[in-house]
Amino acid sequence: MSQETMQLDLSEKGKSKEGEVISLDRRLFMQFLAYGGCRNVGALIEALQQTEIPAVLYLDINDPQGIGLLTFSEEPDFFVTGLRELLNQAPFADLTFKPEYTMLGRTYSIGYEPDLEATLIHGPKRKVLDPELKWAIWYPLRRDKAFETLPEQEQRVVLMEHGGIGFTFGKAGYAKDIRLSCHGLDKNDNDFVVAVLGKNLHPISAVVQSMRKTKQTSLHLESLGPFFVGRVVWQRGES
Repeated sequence: MSQETMQLDLSEKGKSKEGEVISLDRRLFMQFLAYGGCRNVGALIEALQQTEIPAVLYLDINDPQGIGLLTFSEEPDFFVTGLRELLNQAPFADLTFKPEYTMLGRTYSIGYEPDLEATLIHGPKRKVLDPELKWAIWYPLRRDKAFETLPEQEQRVVLMEHGGIGFTFGKAGYAKDIRLSCHGLDKNDNDFVVAVLGKNLHPISAVVQSMRKTKQTSLHLESLGPFFVGRVVWQRGES
């Protein structure tokens, strides 16, 4: 093994209160799937309850027979073993799969977070499982590739403007967000998966509207969506 390979560190980085760099080689994978043709939501809930799979089931506001299923795990094997087995049996196998809404991403750190476990693992779980955050908008986005060539300071300014909106809505209690990296995980070459969660639908719609005015959205995004808008009908964390 070369010296260069030995020094390669893929762990997530943060910064302690004392200003020291900290790291954690863990991350949460989250997958969103959508289906149509669901006439019996109760059957889906019953099937999920018979497993130990942590999940959130949404009712699609734009499809009277549509549902969305969010699952998550630190182990990618989960999605091609236990979850795959569940989805290839009735009642899920009897539904109409909507591949255009499929989203898969992983949590990541920016480099300044003082509690990496909270950022990467516990925080995202707590948000999607919060019984008060009943409404959700899930969508993917792809940045203009030229963004990566901007000077680091200019990138930081653009991202801070975008993140500031989320912070403002969050501090006011209107919405919370989840941001996942999906580089190399998305069939359409999207860069991120985003979820905006809230007690009511209007405020999380307003978050998306406000972000349209930022430099990142207006100047540096190549594509956005499709958007899945749903209300939680059932949720369960890990046992």
